[in-house]
Amino acid sequence: MDTILLGHGSGGKLMHDLIHEYFGPAFGIKGAGDSALVTMPSNRIAFTTDSYVVTPLFFPGGNIGDLAVHGTVNDLAVSGARPLFLTAGFILEEGFPLVDLKTIIASMSAAAKKAGIQIVAGDTKVVNKGKADGMFINTSGIGYVPDGREISSSRIKSGDIILISGEIGCHGTAIIAERNGLTFEPKITTDSCPLNGLVEVMFEASSEIHFMRDPTRGGFATTLKEAALESGLCMRIREQDLPIPPAVKGACSLLGLDPLYAANEGIFIAIVDKAVSKEVLAAMRMHEYGRNAAIIGEVTTTPSRMLLLETPIGGSRMMDMLQGEQLPRIC
Repeated sequence: MDTILLGHGSGGKLMHDLIHEYFGPAFGIKGAGDSALVTMPSNRIAFTTDSYVVTPLFFPGGNIGDLAVHGTVNDLAVSGARPLFLTAGFILEEGFPLVDLKTIIASMSAAAKKAGIQIVAGDTKVVNKGKADGMFINTSGIGYVPDGREISSSRIKSGDIILISGEIGCHGTAIIAERNGLTFEPKITTDSCPLNGLVEVMFEASSEIHFMRDPTRGGFATTLKEAALESGLCMRIREQDLPIPPAVKGACSLLGLDPLYAANEGIFIAIVDKAVSKEVLAAMRMHEYGRNAAIIGEVTTTPSRMLLLETPIGGSRMMDMLQGEQLPRIC
């Protein structure tokens, strides 16, 4: 037997064997309880959930497994939390190769270890062939927020500085290139990575970090527009300061895409007090996932609730949220 059968989701021996031969050893889960019992070091709890339906399941630099771990870890991290525990639910399609399942599980285990988070519980369901694009993964993550941290759009104020932690547009461009059999030189790979360590480095540099969010679906521009709407302020971005790799620019130009709306899975936007912005930036650049961090703009009072992209020739253009679906199934 080398593929998933409907019986693997029946609750019987095949499902028991799948759990104990594949998931249990990879994630270090022992026993067969219906829930995990965990201990939290603080009463300030952050909790998140997400689902991953990426096509293709394997792409340059990663796969749906490590993507699911990174995405959950990052959602907690940009809330100011320290991620601790994760659960994973798998919807598998009949006929899915067990060798691919093993690879994806192993990548999840490695990603969790890298991020310092423990996968403590999970679930498996099997659907008929053709009903799940091979595999869907649902995750939930929990962590705690240290005392004194408050990340919220309500804390953004005029004069704050806007930073980006890394290069823009890599994940979405890598996915669409792989999906369509396209290659670019240099090769474009996903930016998917765990960002909780980078966030901790920033807080070690200063507590005056007002807002953070990772620009996944909808991309960079959609995320900053959301911040403008939520805060009632204006986000002014300098186009020439945006770290967009030349390969991503070229690929997006060829494909008719805007890199500012392409999905990202390993960067975040941070808005910090101007007085500490250079100190925070320097700390970010010392971390492996913050080497391309940059100051890209500032917050102003007017025009309210707007995102403005300032061009190198002195003009500016208004940017809005992504309209419709530029790139389906990217996370």
